[in-house]
Amino acid sequence: MINIVLFGKPGAGKGTQAEFLKEKYNLVHLSTGDIFRHNIKTGTELGILAKSIIDRGDLVPDEITTNMLKDAVDSNPDANGFLFDGYPRTIAQAQALDKILADKGSQNTATIALEADDEILVARLLERGKTSGRADDQDEAKIRNRYQEYNEKTAPLIDFYTAQGKFHAVNGIGSIAEITQRLSSVIDSL
Repeated sequence: MINIVLFGKPGAGKGTQAEFLKEKYNLVHLSTGDIFRHNIKTGTELGILAKSIIDRGDLVPDEITTNMLKDAVDSNPDANGFLFDGYPRTIAQAQALDKILADKGSQNTATIALEADDEILVARLLERGKTSGRADDQDEAKIRNRYQEYNEKTAPLIDFYTAQGKFHAVNGIGSIAEITQRLSSVIDSL
């Protein structure tokens, strides 16, 4: 079983790349953003709470996110592996993911970061916000707040996964095909 954490700031291209990688490696793509949007769209209690947090430009707390993710993993018992997109975002979530996978007799195979300059990413998100309908992609101050939260809470995962020998950085700038090839080269070398 191969389990990949696709890592990077909002707008780095995780969702776009996940579409190609899940097909190529026969993985179940678990995007916390998709999980949140489903809960918001269906009006669950959790979805309403998540929407209020996301609309402020903040990240959903670990416990809520982890429980949603665990349910998604458990609902795919025959998976060949998972591609985690947007999770983990904190050390506590990374430790929770390790436990979720260990309980299934597996582990995180690698964490691959799509790296790009903040100004390029802000421009990408503002452009995406024109068509996505996502309030958090239409306000530059909210986008920059998400990056501040990323730097404070998520960037420490680089050291966490580097210490395990599982962290790989990939240039996230270029054509979709070029970036997919860079990611595939890392995965194929595992």
